[in-house]
Amino acid sequence: MNLKIDGKRLLKDFEELAEIGATIGGGVTRLALSNDDMAARAWFADRIEEAGLWVKDDEVGNLSGVLSCDNPEAKTLMVGSHLDTVPNGGRYDGAVGVLSGLECVRTIQEAGIKLNCNLEVINFTDEEGTWKSLLGAYGLIGKLTSEDINDSLQDNGAFRAALYRAGILPPEIPRAKRNPDDILGFLEVHIEQSNKLHSAGMDVGLVTSIVGRTTFNVTYYGEAAHAGTTTAEERRDALQGAAAFIILVHTVLNQEFEDGVVNCGHVNVQPDTFNVVPSQASLHVECRHPDTEKLQQMSSRVVRLAQDCAKDYRLSVGIDRVLHREAEQMSQALLDEFRSACDAEDAKHMPIISYAGHDAQIMNQITPSAMIFLPSVNGVSHNPKEFTEWHHVETGANVLLRTMLQIADAD
Repeated sequence: MNLKIDGKRLLKDFEELAEIGATIGGGVTRLALSNDDMAARAWFADRIEEAGLWVKDDEVGNLSGVLSCDNPEAKTLMVGSHLDTVPNGGRYDGAVGVLSGLECVRTIQEAGIKLNCNLEVINFTDEEGTWKSLLGAYGLIGKLTSEDINDSLQDNGAFRAALYRAGILPPEIPRAKRNPDDILGFLEVHIEQSNKLHSAGMDVGLVTSIVGRTTFNVTYYGEAAHAGTTTAEERRDALQGAAAFIILVHTVLNQEFEDGVVNCGHVNVQPDTFNVVPSQASLHVECRHPDTEKLQQMSSRVVRLAQDCAKDYRLSVGIDRVLHREAEQMSQALLDEFRSACDAEDAKHMPIISYAGHDAQIMNQITPSAMIFLPSVNGVSHNPKEFTEWHHVETGANVLLRTMLQIADAD
């Protein structure tokens, strides 16, 4: 069967959605749980109902459209992504995945195809992390804890207020957990957000793995002193230690971990004045790697380097790991289905590693998951200039459609 999506209908949906939260310069701001995010959800629910699908929402705010098959015992093949954005982000990030999934389910329904599984297109809550990164996906797999929402680690009052305002009741969130036995798999289409596919002239990237991520808060403690009268030998300058550490951690980790990425930011200095030697300097350090074991090695190297710099500058240092997310290898069986669909659609493809986090990374913890990337022109993303050529969006949607049909038929 050579079934195709309706590209004009998909484009109409895309343009309508892009007007919700539109910013000057062609960007979009739909922060999770904001008025614009709620408007986008309402718009999506309307499209689901228009298509004759069943509207489903859960206790963590994930919103889905479901096409049920005749077998009440059938599993569900899930597809989707997210509709929320970063501030003044692009129109394609997340939205392409949700809308492509919706168009595929509509196309299958209109063709009257009898399936061996249920289909569900899902919009996950707060993928971008306005409140908590990948909130909806974590809620669906049952890995949100009371500490994620309550005040045990930080003041989450504003977060809880936003949840209640959106009709999400924190005590009810655990009920969003799905039974893995009910899910056949999860598929996600997303723009690449980098330049590899565009530079290589590819139509599709087959995501083999999604990087793990570890984030530290590093704080150096020295001694405040007069900047004019304290000699270099006498100083215990926390900022010098932090600056040396930033240079060293970039140099060493880039040399030792070819596939790894490290970044430093959010530097805070006290006292923050030109005529006092800083007594305290704090920063955030993030490591990413597609191999969990190598990520652990990177993390250990960060700690050792931070301690070495503290010793060199006669400082003390505090190191707190605030986030750890393991790398995920995508399902080889589902990647094979994507590859077969690409070949059938004459879509040029290549394997690729995702250095950004995605809902598929979390879903992979409870069900086989896979995703494909579409080329981002010049690699620009999280920016109003974010752009993917429309023929690539249509190609990705048709690859998704064919993959869904292959999986449903094989069930």
